[in-house]
Amino acid sequence: MTSNGSDERNSGGEGNDTLTNRQGHPITDNQNVRTVGRRGPTVLENYDFLEKITHFDRERVPERVVHGRGAGAHGYFEAYGKAGDEPVSKYTRAKLFQEPGKRTPVFVRFSTVIHGTHSPETLRDPRGFATKFYTEDGNWDLVGNNLKVFFIRDAMKFPDLIHAFKPDPVTNIQDVERIFDFISNTPEATHMITFLFSPWGIPANYRQMQGSGVNTYKWVNHAGESVLVKYHWQPLAQGIKNLTQKEAEEIQGKNFNHATQDLYEAIERGDYPEWELCVQIMSDDEHPELDFDPLDDTKIWPEDQFPFLPVGKMVLNKNPENYFAEVEQAAFGTGVLVDGLDFSDDKMLQGRTFSYSDTQRYRVGANYLQLPINAPKKHVATNQEGGQMLYRIDRNQPHINYEPSTLGGLHEAHQEAQDHQPYVEGNIVRQKIDRTNDFKQAGERYRQMEDWEKDDLISNLVNALSKCDPRIQEKMFDYFTQSDEDYGRRVREGVEKAGTSHTNEIGGPMGAAHAGEAVREAEQKGHEAEPY
Repeated sequence: MTSNGSDERNSGGEGNDTLTNRQGHPITDNQNVRTVGRRGPTVLENYDFLEKITHFDRERVPERVVHGRGAGAHGYFEAYGKAGDEPVSKYTRAKLFQEPGKRTPVFVRFSTVIHGTHSPETLRDPRGFATKFYTEDGNWDLVGNNLKVFFIRDAMKFPDLIHAFKPDPVTNIQDVERIFDFISNTPEATHMITFLFSPWGIPANYRQMQGSGVNTYKWVNHAGESVLVKYHWQPLAQGIKNLTQKEAEEIQGKNFNHATQDLYEAIERGDYPEWELCVQIMSDDEHPELDFDPLDDTKIWPEDQFPFLPVGKMVLNKNPENYFAEVEQAAFGTGVLVDGLDFSDDKMLQGRTFSYSDTQRYRVGANYLQLPINAPKKHVATNQEGGQMLYRIDRNQPHINYEPSTLGGLHEAHQEAQDHQPYVEGNIVRQKIDRTNDFKQAGERYRQMEDWEKDDLISNLVNALSKCDPRIQEKMFDYFTQSDEDYGRRVREGVEKAGTSHTNEIGGPMGAAHAGEAVREAEQKGHEAEPY
């Protein structure tokens, strides 16, 4: 191995299609282990078998705690050179946006959030929409979801939120009573719940859904001036489609990999999905004229006040060559920004910025950024040393792994533009934001829904809440009523008509109407068989 990681393998006389082990030894018998005689016993000095089986035992890296089920594709982002009708340079100096027609390679991973690697893609769940831009200044990760808001506004609550939505630690089954126990004590989640229990909670597939950065970021121009920004992916020719609970359950009975298959087949046939990247821009201040805090990720910025400004489009035109190497090992982080992009004071964003990269170091390893899917498509030079699976030295002077140095080694880059220097002053406190306004936008969302969407939303909430403790029900009735009187009335009447089924029976997954019946039905309809 050379210091720059180039591959100088010697074929050793065998062809490129000759099977070897990871040491490069040709495998002459891949059918039989070494034994004493034909019948055994097996001997310990079975190096080829031991290498093969021990690697097999380690084929899976630790599964993502969230976003475990995913699909991915390669493509490109093409910049417009403008933000709406204005030169984009007015707002940001990020190079990938500046020139009309400039293309930047991307890799996108779509996902479901709560359940594991092989869970059905029809479950009611937010969908992840994570994009890695391989820019000339290094990687930029835009990590978001299909929905524009989130359940909580403070990263302190993230583990609690996920624990409530994950399967019960005793039964290992998702339970809506646990979910609504948490939500009923988290009023800011009412907006997200209104989205999640409507058809927007089950996109028809990955191609036909929106994406959003969810959090508030900043753009910085050459003068170091900043604006607040939100990112939105808008599907182009393929449009947007969602499913009702009944439709999703019918699809799940036929194919629980439908979204992955849909994405793969669309790209294979040349029907490349496209999204337009739009931004909303707001001056970088507290905006006291608004009835919400612009850094609150449970809120949407009203489009009539902060219009969507197109800045480019993305096309996905190539499927992965290996799912594990690319989709599973792809690692994203909200802190992965390039020059001209910056953080806001959004509490969820700042908490995610530590957590996301930290979980990749745990899951994939300390040198996860050397993997081809994660490595930038530009020269890398660091003084980082060692760690599991280090296979390339990222510096031109192997003896000098520190800075500064008189003897050579790496040195700092020249700064070409003015630093963004936000001013911060205040007491260090543990307090929530001032303008919580937890219910207004939930009510607006409800009133904007079509009748069929409202019907599905009410049905799904009634199915879930009828399995919950009456104290939880009353809190949720109050939240929905504060959002919209008709909304709260319909949920209350639906639960009262359904009658409480709060028993010792496990509540079941989100939206499912007859989870308990399915357990009994399997026993009743099962066909008897004799032992063999």
